[in-house]
Amino acid sequence: MLTHLAAAVAVLGLLTVVPGPDMAVVTRRALAAGSRDALRTVGGIATGLLVWGALTAAGLSAVLTASPAAYLAVRLLGAAYLVFLGAQALRQHRRGAPAPTADPPGPTAASAWRTGLLCNLFNPKIAVFYTGLLPALAPPRLPAAWAMALLVLLHVSLTLVWLGCYVLLISRARHVLERPGVRRTLGRATGVVLIGFGVLVAVAA
Repeated sequence: MLTHLAAAVAVLGLLTVVPGPDMAVVTRRALAAGSRDALRTVGGIATGLLVWGALTAAGLSAVLTASPAAYLAVRLLGAAYLVFLGAQALRQHRRGAPAPTADPPGPTAASAWRTGLLCNLFNPKIAVFYTGLLPALAPPRLPAAWAMALLVLLHVSLTLVWLGCYVLLISRARHVLERPGVRRTLGRATGVVLIGFGVLVAVAA
């Protein structure tokens, strides 16, 4: 069982560290509003994973992956949302625009969490992964429900640790990232990456 669990952790870890829309969104929030805002976004992403885990346990994600129309709808919504975030990043970091204030007060906490949540919920590949691969990683000696819950919690934990460390790394480099030219360049690059991920999600089979 330990060997099987170690293999599952390795696969989940690989899925977590491979750059994707979640990391791009966290980068955007970190550049736009600082580390606390980025960490709230990470919390929203983790919440999205928990929601996908619950949907998988209820069998709803299997319905999504089995229905081409439903999968297409989620895919296009996710693509549109990523393109929207990318365009927003490009607009915020256009030449001549004032630098955003780090860690601003007010509604940004809910906005950052919601951004992470929606980015994850509109990622149909998570549904495919949780439905198709996650059951194969489940330790065979555990009841199916307990095994799936364990794997989802492991994935959430790995995501929190990885993206949390990533935010910490950005925070440590803040003295460099706060330079107007660097911030503008990274902001634009993040916007282009988000739009690129949106296009990839839209055309993916």
